[in-house]
Amino acid sequence: MNGFNLFSLILWGGLIIYGIYWLYRFIERKRSAELLTSDEFRKDMRKVQIVDVRERPEFEAGHVLGARNIAFTQFKERYPEIRKDQPVYLYDQRTSLSGRAAAILKKNGYDKNKIFILKGGYDNWDGKIKKGN
Repeated sequence: MNGFNLFSLILWGGLIIYGIYWLYRFIERKRSAELLTSDEFRKDMRKVQIVDVRERPEFEAGHVLGARNIAFTQFKERYPEIRKDQPVYLYDQRTSLSGRAAAILKKNGYDKNKIFILKGGYDNWDGKIKKGN
């Protein structure tokens, strides 16, 4: 096998593995939470727990008004701070970390019907924000 064919094989293998990983995360999110548009997210946000799973500097730069920060890097240790009896609205910059956070909640006994993710994440949010802390 020459170098070009080996390179092509490695490249295609990497792309296939990445595609499988992306598909796994997509299915995991679908099984763990429901996506909400900005309007749907805004509608009941006074009656729910809003959790921003971005890191503290991102949160302080701007976040959804009323959200609290539980960074994804600390989520496995801190998820018990989230009440099981109330709906949970999660978001991050887009949706990848919030999908993983939703899977952690579902795995630990939270009701899938009470876990929601902001579609498109903070990048897609058009409601009120708070900057700083």
